[in-house]
Amino acid sequence: MRLSIDRKETGKFFMIGDKVLIKPKYPNSQTKSGLYLPPAVREREKLQSGYVIKTGPGYPLPAQTEESEAWKKKGDAVHYIPLQARKGDLAVYLQDAAYEIRFDDENYMIVPHSAILMFIRDEGLFE
Repeated sequence: MRLSIDRKETGKFFMIGDKVLIKPKYPNSQTKSGLYLPPAVREREKLQSGYVIKTGPGYPLPAQTEESEAWKKKGDAVHYIPLQARKGDLAVYLQDAAYEIRFDDENYMIVPHSAILMFIRDEGLFE
């Protein structure tokens, strides 16, 4: 599925729940033997990789209601279990679970956190 968005501000994107916005990293299109692969072959691979741009708040927790303690204030704030993904991580994810969007002439993938198999995190990358 493809979605095309014409606005130029990624800062206004908010990911919902356990969703992660990933900028795909397209590997070298040449094989070890020197053959060039067309883009259609690369897109059919089961595993893809890319850099995490934004993450959602995480998995929502059910509301904690304790009727026996009526004096406690029942907050409306939703609590989340945070995701492992961080901005800048290199994620390896399942291509079949991802949704592709086009934003500002660039491709991005919206991937559920459960479809991400591995992260490569370089702490000194953005220093």
